[in-house]
Amino acid sequence: MTAMARLIIARPRTVLAVVVGVMLLLGLIGAHTADKVSAAGFTDPHSESALVDRLVREHFGPQTPDAVALYTAPEGQTLDDIGPRVQQSLATIDPSLLQRPIETYWNSAPPRKQFMKSADNRQAIAAVFLAGDDNRRVAAYPDIQGALEVPGVPTKLSGYSALATQINTQSQHDLVRAESLSLPLTLLILVLVFGGLVAAALPVAVGVLAVLGAMGVIRVLTEFTEVSTFAVNIASLIGLGMAIDYGLFLVTRFREELAGGHAIEAAIARTCATAGRTVAFSALLLICAFAGTFVFPQAVLRSLGFGAIAAVALAAFLSLTVLPALLALFGTRIGKAGRKDRTERFWGRVVDAVLRRPGVVTVVVGAVLLVLAAPLTGATLGDIDHRALPAGNEMRTTVEELTARFPAASSGVTAVLHGIDGPPQSATVDAASTALSHVDGVKQVLPVGRADDFVVFHAFLDATDRSERATATVKDIRALTPPDGTELRIGGDTAATADSVDSIVRAMPWMILAMVTATVLLLWAAFRSIVLPLKAVVMAFLSLAATFGVLTWIFDDGHLAGVLGVSPGPLAAGMLVLIIAVVFGLSTDYEVFLLSRMVEAHSAGADTASAVRTGTLKTARVITAAATLLIIVTGAFTLSPLTPMRFLGLGMIIALLIDATLVRMLLVPALVKLMGPANWWTPGRRRRLVPATVEQVTEPAPIP
Repeated sequence: MTAMARLIIARPRTVLAVVVGVMLLLGLIGAHTADKVSAAGFTDPHSESALVDRLVREHFGPQTPDAVALYTAPEGQTLDDIGPRVQQSLATIDPSLLQRPIETYWNSAPPRKQFMKSADNRQAIAAVFLAGDDNRRVAAYPDIQGALEVPGVPTKLSGYSALATQINTQSQHDLVRAESLSLPLTLLILVLVFGGLVAAALPVAVGVLAVLGAMGVIRVLTEFTEVSTFAVNIASLIGLGMAIDYGLFLVTRFREELAGGHAIEAAIARTCATAGRTVAFSALLLICAFAGTFVFPQAVLRSLGFGAIAAVALAAFLSLTVLPALLALFGTRIGKAGRKDRTERFWGRVVDAVLRRPGVVTVVVGAVLLVLAAPLTGATLGDIDHRALPAGNEMRTTVEELTARFPAASSGVTAVLHGIDGPPQSATVDAASTALSHVDGVKQVLPVGRADDFVVFHAFLDATDRSERATATVKDIRALTPPDGTELRIGGDTAATADSVDSIVRAMPWMILAMVTATVLLLWAAFRSIVLPLKAVVMAFLSLAATFGVLTWIFDDGHLAGVLGVSPGPLAAGMLVLIIAVVFGLSTDYEVFLLSRMVEAHSAGADTASAVRTGTLKTARVITAAATLLIIVTGAFTLSPLTPMRFLGLGMIIALLIDATLVRMLLVPALVKLMGPANWWTPGRRRRLVPATVEQVTEPAPIP
């Protein structure tokens, strides 16, 4: 770090020109990233439901409509009156976009025809099945939307691709709004923290460059693998947030070094050797946390890892290159650390109280966290569906109306009866169909077709796809014992969701193992202690448990749901993975900031109590400010009408509040004080890495 700092100090303008130029180039490359990322990737491609859906699609075409249009006959007209206009409009859709001809009430034959009109003969539907993979089908929806809306005929739209398009469009709009709101507020708070515009603008500038670079990296990745559109959202969120955090930490340390009487060049070198080293370890921890998402088969979860890792790596790289160069150029205009302010005096009183009663603080804070975590024991998991849209939204209302009145509009259940030793016999097929029809929640079972050694049925359900009732029905169907000599396999949207959740639950321990292993090894390398890394992991999981307990109480149990404008229901498993990675990473991130100053003080000769006090006072203001800034950046998502975005925004707010106050500023100091000399124990001889690094930084020779 010291050698790199000297290089940057010697050529700050060259470093700025090269690095900023590369980031701007990446920004240009990533200008059209939104057109290349995938809108699909939510399912496990190796699951039973995915295999069934591919098999049936190959032989009989898709069974789940990508778009469903609900037509209502105007007053004084009948369905037969509007039929020609509807058919004429639908005929304008490019046939190359379709997997099979559009299926409507007016061109269907019994018995399917009866499922495509309402009981009062006032409404009818058209089902569109688009060609290609999930991503291509979602991308094609805007091209057919105009033809589905027939002039003079009241029309409502729904379907898999229609719903995905609306959710993706809304999430992209929410991202732009969140950034436009959070950036000015972030700059304002940084001005208040640093007392000047120049120092405040540096972290924001690094954050903008990190986001630009991350967009370019994601665009390049789309050429080699499927990358979800959510990678863009997470890269923007994490890139901006972490760059500001790192910038805040580095600029604060630089001002401290200036206040300590060091020249600008020496202050930068010492900052990079101490705070810079901490930033590098912090970035590695976050990268390892997000790398845990690679164990999941869903492309959308791996994409979260791609976006976050790109953003964190660039945020750290820019903070350790661009920021020192800017510090060298602006010098004393950055300002020095001022005298003790009210914030430092406040935290001084807090840490003194903690050190006087560490046992009481540990018990009380631990009890509070466990109470907050208690609702987690009753959590249920699901996936993003139409309930992601706000209550009263037209498309959400249409989905619910179609489910209640038009069974053909939903995917229901696709059942494949496979003969083990040959094609199933007629009696066997009849027995399987009868068994399916007797399952609670199944309205009717119709044959789809026979091919080779299997037969396909379609079961209409009386519940919305992916709902808890539909999931229970799928579970009951899978519990059926198929006729002798056959195997029964289940597909459809609800089965795909259930399989996706199951695969996430199965892979979760591997993700956690990867995060824990990386954290322990990296923190041991940073602090040369066994106890401190293990304590950091326990603290991170306490933060996670308390956060998810509160989220379960709100989003799953429904408390305060009306006030917050969210629809209660199972927690989206994918969003759960995202928050686990982010919160675990941030928890260890703040732990590194705090412990690095404690270890530095202890290695310089302070006893445990003094090290705790020094480390807490040196970082309390920074951690509080960093958490506040991240709350603003992520909290803007709570303004989104989408339940998953509010889940993310509120989850981050809760996690940051818990971690930056209860855990980091109260529980950690109390535990370090209680454990005393055990904190610094490690097998073998402990090298004094931190103080040695600082002591070796001398005043550099004047720059020619």
